[in-house]
Amino acid sequence: MSTPVLLYRLVSPELLRTLMRRTGTGEALSVRSLAARSGVGRGTIGNLLTGEQESVPEESARKIAAVIGVDLLILWVPMQRAELGAASPDLAVTA
Repeated sequence: MSTPVLLYRLVSPELLRTLMRRTGTGEALSVRSLAARSGVGRGTIGNLLTGEQESVPEESARKIAAVIGVDLLILWVPMQRAELGAASPDLAVTA
Protein backbone atom coordinates (compact mmCIF):
# COMPACT_ATOMS: atom_id res chain seq x y z
CA MET A 1 0.00 0.00 0.00
CA SER A 2 1.26 3.49 -0.86
CA THR A 3 1.84 6.30 1.58
CA PRO A 4 -0.91 8.92 1.44
CA VAL A 5 0.22 12.36 0.25
CA LEU A 6 -1.44 15.55 1.42
CA LEU A 7 -2.18 17.80 -1.54
CA TYR A 8 -2.32 21.58 -1.41
CA ARG A 9 -4.40 23.68 -3.82
CA LEU A 10 -3.07 27.05 -4.95
CA VAL A 11 -5.23 29.92 -3.67
CA SER A 12 -4.96 31.60 -7.09
CA PRO A 13 -2.51 31.90 -9.98
CA GLU A 14 -2.74 35.69 -9.67
CA LEU A 15 -1.62 35.59 -6.04
CA LEU A 16 1.36 33.39 -6.94
CA ARG A 17 2.28 35.77 -9.76
CA THR A 18 2.00 38.80 -7.44
CA LEU A 19 4.11 37.18 -4.74
CA MET A 20 6.74 36.19 -7.29
CA ARG A 21 7.04 39.85 -8.35
CA ARG A 22 7.87 40.88 -4.80
CA THR A 23 9.04 38.13 -2.45
CA GLY A 24 9.63 38.42 1.28
CA THR A 25 13.11 39.75 0.53
CA GLY A 26 11.80 42.29 -1.98
CA GLU A 27 13.33 40.58 -5.01
CA ALA A 28 11.40 39.36 -8.03
CA LEU A 29 11.48 35.69 -9.04
CA SER A 30 11.11 34.29 -12.53
CA VAL A 31 9.59 30.87 -13.16
CA ARG A 32 13.10 29.55 -13.76
CA SER A 33 14.57 31.00 -10.54
CA LEU A 34 11.62 29.85 -8.39
CA ALA A 35 11.95 26.36 -9.86
CA ALA A 36 15.70 26.25 -9.28
CA ARG A 37 15.52 27.51 -5.70
CA SER A 38 12.54 25.38 -4.67
CA GLY A 39 13.47 22.20 -6.51
CA VAL A 40 9.98 22.15 -8.08
CA GLY A 41 9.93 21.68 -11.86
CA ARG A 42 9.62 24.68 -14.16
CA GLY A 43 6.68 22.99 -15.87
CA THR A 44 4.85 22.69 -12.57
CA ILE A 45 5.45 26.35 -11.71
CA GLY A 46 4.35 27.40 -15.20
CA ASN A 47 1.24 25.22 -15.03
CA LEU A 48 0.31 26.68 -11.64
CA LEU A 49 0.61 30.20 -13.08
CA THR A 50 -1.62 29.39 -16.06
CA GLY A 51 -4.18 27.50 -13.99
CA GLU A 52 -3.54 24.28 -15.90
CA GLN A 53 -2.48 22.71 -12.59
CA GLU A 54 -4.15 23.61 -9.30
CA SER A 55 -2.48 21.44 -6.69
CA VAL A 56 0.86 20.00 -5.65
CA PRO A 57 2.07 17.62 -2.93
CA GLU A 58 2.67 19.18 0.49
CA GLU A 59 6.45 19.12 0.14
CA SER A 60 6.33 21.15 -3.10
CA ALA A 61 3.86 23.63 -1.61
CA ARG A 62 6.12 24.13 1.42
CA LYS A 63 9.20 24.65 -0.74
CA ILE A 64 7.51 27.20 -3.01
CA ALA A 65 6.13 29.16 -0.04
CA ALA A 66 9.53 29.12 1.68
CA VAL A 67 11.37 30.47 -1.36
CA ILE A 68 8.78 33.21 -1.84
CA GLY A 69 8.96 34.02 1.87
CA VAL A 70 5.33 33.56 2.93
CA ASP A 71 3.54 31.24 5.31
CA LEU A 72 2.25 28.07 3.66
CA LEU A 73 -1.42 28.92 4.16
CA ILE A 74 -1.10 32.34 2.53
CA LEU A 75 -0.57 30.67 -0.84
CA TRP A 76 -2.03 27.17 -0.39
CA VAL A 77 -5.18 25.43 0.90
CA PRO A 78 -4.84 21.86 2.22
CA MET A 79 -6.91 19.30 0.34
CA GLN A 80 -7.55 15.58 0.76
CA ARG A 81 -4.99 12.87 1.07
CA ALA A 82 -4.40 10.95 -2.15
CA GLU A 83 -2.85 7.53 -2.55
CA LEU A 84 0.37 7.63 -4.56
CA GLY A 85 0.02 5.70 -7.77
CA ALA A 86 -3.77 5.54 -7.61
CA ALA A 87 -5.41 6.96 -10.71
CA SER A 88 -8.80 7.33 -9.06
CA PRO A 89 -10.56 6.01 -5.98
CA ASP A 90 -12.59 2.83 -6.27
CA LEU A 91 -16.27 3.63 -6.21
CA ALA A 92 -18.42 0.70 -5.26
CA VAL A 93 -22.18 0.68 -5.51
CA THR A 94 -23.91 -1.55 -3.01
CA ALA A 95 -27.59 -2.36 -2.85
